[in-house]
Amino acid sequence: MSLETFKQHHKLLKQYKYTWAPIEKGYNNRTLYINVGSGEILEKQVTQEMKDKFIGGKGFGLKLLWDATRPETKWNDPENEIVINTGPICGITQYSGTGKSLVVTISPQTDIVIDSNVGGFFGPFMKFAGFDSLEVQGKAGEDIIVLIDETREMIEIYDAGDAERDSHLLAEYLTEELALGEKDRMNVSVVSAGTAAEHSLIGMLNFSFFDNKRKLVRLKQAGRGGIGTVLRDKKILALVAHSKGVQGNRNNVVDLEAIMERGRRFNREMRELDDSQCEMRAKGTAHLTNIMNDYDLLPVNNFRFGNHPDADKIHGNVWKSFFTQGMSTDGCWIGCNMACAKGVDNFELRTGPYKGQKVIVDGPEYESTSSLGSIAGIFDPYFTIEANFYCDTYGICTITWGTILGFIMECYESGVLNKERTGGLELFFGNMDASMELLHQLARGEGFGLIAGQGVRKMKALFAEKGWGDPGYLQDIGMENKGLEYSQYVSKESLAQQGGYAMTNKGPQHDEAWLIFMDMVNNQIPTFEDKAEALHYFPMFRTWFGLNGLCKLPWNDVEPENNKETAEPAKVPEHVDNYVTIFNSVTGLQVDKHEIVRQSERVYNYQRIFNIRRGYGLRKHDAQPYRAAGPVTEEEYLSRQDRYDKQLKEILGLNPENMSLSEKMAATRAYREDRYEKLLDAVYKRRGWTPNGVPTVDHLRNIGMDLPELIEVVQPLQ
Repeated sequence: MSLETFKQHHKLLKQYKYTWAPIEKGYNNRTLYINVGSGEILEKQVTQEMKDKFIGGKGFGLKLLWDATRPETKWNDPENEIVINTGPICGITQYSGTGKSLVVTISPQTDIVIDSNVGGFFGPFMKFAGFDSLEVQGKAGEDIIVLIDETREMIEIYDAGDAERDSHLLAEYLTEELALGEKDRMNVSVVSAGTAAEHSLIGMLNFSFFDNKRKLVRLKQAGRGGIGTVLRDKKILALVAHSKGVQGNRNNVVDLEAIMERGRRFNREMRELDDSQCEMRAKGTAHLTNIMNDYDLLPVNNFRFGNHPDADKIHGNVWKSFFTQGMSTDGCWIGCNMACAKGVDNFELRTGPYKGQKVIVDGPEYESTSSLGSIAGIFDPYFTIEANFYCDTYGICTITWGTILGFIMECYESGVLNKERTGGLELFFGNMDASMELLHQLARGEGFGLIAGQGVRKMKALFAEKGWGDPGYLQDIGMENKGLEYSQYVSKESLAQQGGYAMTNKGPQHDEAWLIFMDMVNNQIPTFEDKAEALHYFPMFRTWFGLNGLCKLPWNDVEPENNKETAEPAKVPEHVDNYVTIFNSVTGLQVDKHEIVRQSERVYNYQRIFNIRRGYGLRKHDAQPYRAAGPVTEEEYLSRQDRYDKQLKEILGLNPENMSLSEKMAATRAYREDRYEKLLDAVYKRRGWTPNGVPTVDHLRNIGMDLPELIEVVQPLQ
């Protein structure tokens, strides 16, 4: 195929010629703005202040989105933007996990900013083409395709014509059409969402990469918060980046040898230690399923329980048997030696529009083994793999969909829902056929699938409004915070993880802080002050990955041999030093490990104030559903009665033998809810916020973020 062939099927609507320039110390120093409604295309300068205050990645995205929107902007207003960002380290190939893009928009689910970290080749290719960020604003009148072409130094907008709508076919089509021959297929990356994203609030983005060993196009996902829904609302079918290729030192770093030395050190750790630690190269993150079950952390039946006797059917070794082994291309960016982007090859689909076809399925990762399995009471790997494929190609976040499914099934079994209300679907726990049909309904835009696609928060309100269920019960079992569904860990016995979920800026995603083992298993942070310190450091440190275009997995999913002997093993200090060295070697700056946390603090507080500007971001918005903290139902309490009774006796000094079940549950709830409120107090104080969760002016001044537009928002709330 060729561009000329492509133009025979797709009308050119807009063309913009730009002049390519080499990257300087990790930055292009310009961003790209495209208004798909008006056709306006602009280059914007990246100022030194923008680099100093926002670094890159999510920081750039937040700044650009703030400037483009008003406090009252809705997700489906034309002025809402999707901003795709890279970061100064993004695109180097000499260290693992350096190809991540960070995407931000105003979320259809939460009405605040959502950010999502995603692999695939689009971000690096966009950066190589000349741009640190891409802002997409406006609404097109018809479905369009946007092409960023480094080979011709051209930005173009085409009509989508009759191109395929589901992501796996669309990415294959555009890769074949726009590549300049077979070898050039590696240089094309596509961003898309599928048909289900058009009918829901939970759509996600697929970022493609060409697997040169398999000779197949594969997909990675920017999953949370409905970004794919925004893409399709703007009538964008696809964004495409076409690169000249990946070689040498395209980021024009200051000290390439220092980066290469750290890369060689990390690669040796992967070769020698991975098999005895996390087995990332063999199982990816799916190795976690049996570990989570063993520690009572695997979500079962809508987070009611943390383990199940059938969990051996989705054990890490089971997933290993499905994954094709020895694939050096199982990395979602070139040069990543972790190779954790596993795939199931030649999987024959049993349902849906592609029934009977053999496809590659990316993953499933750990989150999908729960969300498309145990959380719905399903322990069948074939169901999980098939549901994973369809969620991806339809453009639906697997984490969100699974938590929705668990909520619906608990509502069905408790009588809130029935066959009449679900249009005939018997959505009890374990019903694989009904679960799959619900997903296909959403893609077709029909039936109860449309209600499911609105998310847990809107379903809670709908079911209560119709008088189907008690609002308090629905609030307790509906696993969402800020409108975003919980990701897949049971947090009941880890107060720090409860905070790590519900205190997040965007909603309960585990990428800010995963503290369960530090807190629950190893008891390393026993006091409120200890937990608050952890809930300061780890969200700030993890934010830093999103400022630079990095994956967090190489940080702590394999560790140096002597890591346990260090003063702070949870921080993996040798790897922290790797990142400090790499950042300095790319940019020529001289920061230390303390400054990278301050860099993140500036952006983290900026995002918090962005939420406040939109009418959120206060203490009441950090409230959690009780299911995240303790047993909602009698069945839950009785399933762990020994644990709960022991806590009543040893911690509260009560005698459970003299108490009724309802009294024990009420005492347990009062204790756990009170502890969460005390945690909020401690964390807010450590973060430099008021008791209502507002960053103080003094704190903003101390971290160098006392920008006038921020002071204007927080000053009245001090």
